[in-house]
Amino acid sequence: EAVSALIALSEFGAAYQCFAPDLETPTKNNITAEISGEKRNAMIEAARIARGQIKNLKELRASDFDALIIPGGFGAATVLCDFAMRGPEATVLPDVKKAILDFYEESKPIGAICIAPALLALVLGSKGITITLGADSETSRAACQGGAKHSACAMVDYVSDREHKIVTSPAYMHDSAKAHEVYRGIRGLIQEIVTMA
Repeated sequence: EAVSALIALSEFGAAYQCFAPDLETPTKNNITAEISGEKRNAMIEAARIARGQIKNLKELRASDFDALIIPGGFGAATVLCDFAMRGPEATVLPDVKKAILDFYEESKPIGAICIAPALLALVLGSKGITITLGADSETSRAACQGGAKHSACAMVDYVSDREHKIVTSPAYMHDSAKAHEVYRGIRGLIQEIVTMA
């Protein structure tokens, strides 16, 4: 999802800067889906995807950028927040919450992919934003308990809440998603974000 977003940003001629929290996090064995006892630094791990071009999330200033994009994945639900463990009672990492609120308050578009729209629902749900987490499900109901609305969406598409400048795409929230289908939805999301910005 992150790589798809970077490819689409490049395709549409958008400059970007990647950020990640500088903190130690548990790792997941992606073969067995088990959490290991090993810990790794989230920013160092994210630097692999960003080809080393990454900054500490604490340095992110909404005033320096036209939009915010948050890819999904296991880290979005366990590092950026604890939604995977606590559902609607989840808390969002303070630096992530600040970034979302700052971009929203500056009326700058925010895109979120896969499970990352749950972050937006947790932070901005009381504003009545509309997101997608794919199909209507227990996960979407849990994420939207704070007031966000959910719109079911195919993996190849995205949902645009133009009033709030929120664009979301389900990506791998659909278990049957193929890489090119995920890319198609993310590409649409990025095009919409670039248009809004």
